[in-house]
Amino acid sequence: MDSTEDISHTGFHSGSFSARDETRGAAKAARRRVRIMSATLHQALPHHEPVAAPAARLALKTDGPSRGLLDGAWWPRSRDLLSELPALTDVLDPLWGRITRIAVNPTYWPVIPHEIPVGGHVVKAGWFTPEIDPHKLLLLSYGTGRWDLLVIPPETETKSAARLMAAASDYDGPPLTASALMAADETRHAVSAADRPLEPDDAGKYGEDGPASAAVPARTDRASRLVIGM
Repeated sequence: MDSTEDISHTGFHSGSFSARDETRGAAKAARRRVRIMSATLHQALPHHEPVAAPAARLALKTDGPSRGLLDGAWWPRSRDLLSELPALTDVLDPLWGRITRIAVNPTYWPVIPHEIPVGGHVVKAGWFTPEIDPHKLLLLSYGTGRWDLLVIPPETETKSAARLMAAASDYDGPPLTASALMAADETRHAVSAADRPLEPDDAGKYGEDGPASAAVPARTDRASRLVIGM
């Protein structure tokens, strides 16, 4: 009687351990299948290096005998100060000291934020009319100085932008305001177009001498400028 009870008791516990082991084995297999499926469905995404913002397109006067009315020219890619100014200050801060304030004429800037985050600090922005030329950007560096840049319209063609940059950073050029420099370039470009040989149809239309135009003195290029991002 005792032996039977011992057998039954032993068999009972043996059966319990066997069932528990099977349950554990099934759970491990299920977890393994889940891990395999997860690895298959959630593969690591390819790593992409961050894309650097385009460099500012600038032509600056270097140290020279006379600064004139402009210290150079800036050719932004848009009229969005929030997106354009950081690239500009990245270049100017090491050269001129930290830029802390800017001022523009609102004629060509649809939105002028009061503060613009740039690399490591904030630049305060203001607008003035008519004190500031609509084609100029005024920059201030705290305790260092003030600089004035010609702002070339973003839609300007590359050749025209290159001419304007050279003219704004040329020490030998006349002391023109930003708007006067823009107008002089437009006049010079119109004269150059008028001086091209006429097509046969145009020669008959304008006569042998072609259209009359005023002569514009040519600019003398010098190497006394710093060109960036062109």
